[in-house]
Amino acid sequence: MKQTSYIYNKVKGSLTVAAGLLAMAGGLTACSDFLDLEPINEIVEDNFWNEESDVDNMIAGCYSSLQSQAVIDRMLVWGEARSENISAGPQINDDSSLGNILKENITASNGYLTWVDFYYVINKCNLIIARAPQVAEKDPNYTQSEVLATIAEASALRDLCYFYLIRTFRDVPYTTEAYTDDTQTMALPASSFEDVLNALIADLESVQNNAVKTYPENKTYYQTGRITQDAIHAMLCDMYLWKGDYENAVKYADLVINSFKDKYEENSDKYGGISSGMVDKLINGFPLISDEATSGNNRYGSAANSIFFSGNSSESIFELTYMDDNTMLANSSLSYRYGNATNMGNSAFFKASEYVTKDVSEAQYKVFHNKYDTRAYENMTQAQAITKYVCGTSVDFSETEPSSTYAYSYPEKYCHANWIIYRLTDVMLMKAEALTQLVSTSDSTATLSETDENYLRSALYICNAVNKRSYGQKNQTDTLAFRNYRSKELMQNLVFDERERELMFEGKRWYDLVRRSRRDGNTTYLVEHCTLKGVDNATVVRSKLGKMDAIYWPYHEDELKVNSNLVQNSAFGSGDNNSYDINY
Repeated sequence: MKQTSYIYNKVKGSLTVAAGLLAMAGGLTACSDFLDLEPINEIVEDNFWNEESDVDNMIAGCYSSLQSQAVIDRMLVWGEARSENISAGPQINDDSSLGNILKENITASNGYLTWVDFYYVINKCNLIIARAPQVAEKDPNYTQSEVLATIAEASALRDLCYFYLIRTFRDVPYTTEAYTDDTQTMALPASSFEDVLNALIADLESVQNNAVKTYPENKTYYQTGRITQDAIHAMLCDMYLWKGDYENAVKYADLVINSFKDKYEENSDKYGGISSGMVDKLINGFPLISDEATSGNNRYGSAANSIFFSGNSSESIFELTYMDDNTMLANSSLSYRYGNATNMGNSAFFKASEYVTKDVSEAQYKVFHNKYDTRAYENMTQAQAITKYVCGTSVDFSETEPSSTYAYSYPEKYCHANWIIYRLTDVMLMKAEALTQLVSTSDSTATLSETDENYLRSALYICNAVNKRSYGQKNQTDTLAFRNYRSKELMQNLVFDERERELMFEGKRWYDLVRRSRRDGNTTYLVEHCTLKGVDNATVVRSKLGKMDAIYWPYHEDELKVNSNLVQNSAFGSGDNNSYDINY
């Protein structure tokens, strides 16, 4: 019997591409420009792939697909919802699948387990990689360097999709073959996490030097809205961290960090110079945006507003860009998950957990370093509404007790906040994590060797830069003291704490917890943190997450039906709802 899987109905759509990604306002005039393409309908492959613009249309279609609500929903839910940061919002009863995820009641029928939209992008990238060289043979204006850059871009987008899939499901079907008709066998067995990760790294290593390093200035948003060498290096840093190859993780982090330092030096006059200290300035040698407002007494929020609310900041490496134009594609995921001007966060599906919200007000300081950490106010309100991405924020430290104001500017159906995949402080903290893991001894009582102490001091230096940028006081002394982190374990905990407060609600936290569990060989740290948000069934959750298999997600039941080669994650029984094992 011929196999026609769940993928094909979606994959064959790659020959019927809606390629108009985002008609950019201003700065883009070429009719074949990346973000200014007309939709393509009823494409027949035999009559396609004739000139460079055909390839450009397909690349644009990849970005457009990544911007879909289905993909952003999963990037957000897979990477954040099971963590201690998120709890059920007022509207959660309208989405039982989300509600069950928050309770760790995840069965194979849960709609957020479907992965077809990621494989759709993967297949389009496979098509581009296969066809681009053929197009060059027909179109003399499509140069060899441009072909190689196209292949690097498509490879990176494909590898990014696979990276999301393996961090979520562990073992997944992996192929670099393009599917164009239903005569091809698509029911592939799952390849192991390690095999897929190694393949992704090898792929990115092979194409990195062919990727675009810097786009022309008149290509508005290209530098942060498209794949660049910096984006590939950030991905390699991340992947090597998951692989446990910490030397290479540091190597690629340094490539990104040094690239940003070079760009800062090149543009220092634009920023007012290193001494201006109000727009962009060096903090511990890193070109981070100052969070202090340019006007007002002891007011903060400048960095947060630039990075999340305005988007495409000088710290951005790669983000999915939504134009602030109500005729264009909107970021519905953030609007409905976090809030908008219509509901002011009061009808959102998610809210910040009480654990993180009350951390400062109750002087717990288990999440934020102290009451002057601006992120405690920029990320959320005391009423637990999530404000990151969807709100303009101002934090006032002029009085004894800090206060904050929020402005929801995006209407319910028209949120145009970007979704950030990688930014500079993310990579900096990945480097700090890798440096910590290079320390040779885990014995907190042992005398540190000079090399190990240097690793720890270097990691602390990075954490200090990130922390100090968000310290709501004018003095710029280091906020973290080395005497408090003089061991591998203490420094590792600091790095993970800093990643939590810096990257909160950005779809990173659950993946951080999974990576640490893989490294530790147990789920102790993950369980300890995830149960802090006080879910109703904390005892059951603790039991479920005690097993390593359970930190990944089950395959959706539909995938198991169409692909007999898939074997369900053992932590979730056979895949039937009634076989979900809560006792292990």
